[in-house]
Amino acid sequence: MKSASAKYAILFFGSVLFHILGTWTLPLVDRDEPRFAEASREMIQRGNYIVPYLNNQLRLDKPPLTYWTQVASYHVFGENDFAARFPSAIAAALTAVLIFCWGRRIGGEKLGWWAAIIFTLSLQTFVHAKAAVADTWLVLFMTLATWAGFELFQRPTPNAQRSTLSSENLNQTSKLKHPTLVWWLTFYLALALGFLAKGPIAWTPLLAVAGLVIYMRDWQLLRRFKFAVGVALMLAVVALWGIPALIQTHGEFFSVGIGRHVVSRSFMTLEGHGSSSLGMYVLLLPFYFVTVFISFFPWSIKLPWLFRKLWRGRTTGINGPGFSGNLIDTYLLTGIAIVFVIFTLVSTKLPHYTLPAFPLLALLLARHWQLAADETSHSSFARIAITSACVCMGIALVVPPMAARFFPAYQLLEVSRESLEPRMQFAAVDFQEPSLVWYFRSRVQGFLTPLNKRRAAEFMSAPDPRFIVLPTAVAGELFANPPESWRFFTVNGFNVAKGKRVDLTLVLKSE
Repeated sequence: MKSASAKYAILFFGSVLFHILGTWTLPLVDRDEPRFAEASREMIQRGNYIVPYLNNQLRLDKPPLTYWTQVASYHVFGENDFAARFPSAIAAALTAVLIFCWGRRIGGEKLGWWAAIIFTLSLQTFVHAKAAVADTWLVLFMTLATWAGFELFQRPTPNAQRSTLSSENLNQTSKLKHPTLVWWLTFYLALALGFLAKGPIAWTPLLAVAGLVIYMRDWQLLRRFKFAVGVALMLAVVALWGIPALIQTHGEFFSVGIGRHVVSRSFMTLEGHGSSSLGMYVLLLPFYFVTVFISFFPWSIKLPWLFRKLWRGRTTGINGPGFSGNLIDTYLLTGIAIVFVIFTLVSTKLPHYTLPAFPLLALLLARHWQLAADETSHSSFARIAITSACVCMGIALVVPPMAARFFPAYQLLEVSRESLEPRMQFAAVDFQEPSLVWYFRSRVQGFLTPLNKRRAAEFMSAPDPRFIVLPTAVAGELFANPPESWRFFTVNGFNVAKGKRVDLTLVLKSE
C-alpha cells in the first residue's frame, strides 16, 4: 500500500469485484438493459459500428460509446448478461479512482479514500454500476472533465492569490507544476467522450467552469481554457463518429437523437417518466432534492449537516470568502447545482439523472466530514462504510437468484431452450419487451415480429418453424385445438417496465 500504483490497483480491482457481484444471476431488466445489450450484439452481427440497430430497426436514442464497450466485453466473455453489464462496473471503478486522485489533490490521501468510498457505496452507484446502460460512462467522463477544469484553474497567474482554488493553498501534493496542455486536452477530450456516451448533457462541466470564472471575476482565467480552440477540438472528435452516422441515417441520428431524446425530453414526458400537465410539472420541481436522500443513501443522512455547515461558513465568513468558505467548495457546489437545476427543469424525470453530480457531492461531503472528524477525533464513517458494503454485497448475492424467476422472458427461454431452432421466426402479442429479443435471439436468427391478437393464428399457420409469445388466456382462446406436434410453455412473471404481473405462454411449431 506504500506505492501510489498499488493503491490505485486495490481501489480499482476492489471496486470492480464489488460491482460485478450478482450481475451474472439477475436477468436484464426491461427496458433499457436489453435494448443496449441487443443493439451491441446486432452491431457485431452487422459489422456496422457506427449506427446501432435494435431488432433490425434503427436505434437512435444514444451515441455509440456504450455499445462499443459492450462489444469489446462480448469478445472477451461472450454474449450474455454478465458481459453486457461488465463495462458499467469498469466505468464506475475508474470513476472511483478519479475521485481518489482528485481527493488527494485537494485534501490528502484520507480525503481521497473517503470520497471514493462514499461514491462507490451510494445506492444509485450500486444500482447503475451493475446495469447495462450508459450512465456510468457519462459519469466517468463528466468527472474527468470537471477535475481537468479544476486543474486548469490551478495554473499560476499574476493574480495567483485570487485564482487559487483553496484558502489553504491545497496540500503538498498539489505544489507541482501542472502540465497545462495535458489538462487542457483532457478537459476537451473528456467532454467529447462524454457526448459519445450519452449526448450533450456531458458538456455541463463547461457551465461549472464558466460559473466559477464569473464568481471569481478573473477574466484572465478564460485564456487558459482557450474555449474556441477547445470546443472545435471537442466537436472534431465527436464528428469522427457523428458525420458518418448522419450520412448513414440521412440526418435521422440528429433529428431523433437530439431532437426527440434531448429537446423533446426537456419539454415533455417520455415513456411516462415525469409530469403530464403543468400542475404536475410544478409539483415535481423538488423531485431531485427529495430523491437524493434515497439515491445517495446511506450518505444522504449527512447532507443536512453538510449544508448547515456550508451555510454557516457563508454567513460567518469562516475559512475564507464565498458561499462555502473557499473556492474548492464553490467549484464543487457549482457543478452539483448545475446538474440538479438542469434536470429539475427538464420534464422527463428519473432518479438516476443526477448521478453525474455524485462524485462532486462525495468529494464535498468527504472534505468537510474529514475536517470535522479531525477536530473531534471521532467519526462514524468507517462504521457506515463497512455496514453499507456488507449489506450491498449480501443483497447482490442473495436477491438476484431469488428475483430471476419473476423475469418472464428469461424464464420462457429457460423452459423452451431445447426446443428452439436457429431458423425459427418468432412473434409476440401484448408482451413485446426488449428482453424477448435479447434472450431469444441468443438461440434463433430471426427478429421479433410484434403482432396483434387477430394476426397471431395467421402467423402460426405459415409453414416454417416458428413460435409466438402471448398471454396465457389469449393462447388458450386462439389455440384451443392445436396440432399434436405443437408445444406449449407457460410461465408467470412480472413486467417491470409496465409494473404488472403477467402470465405468458410460448406456442412453438417445429418442422
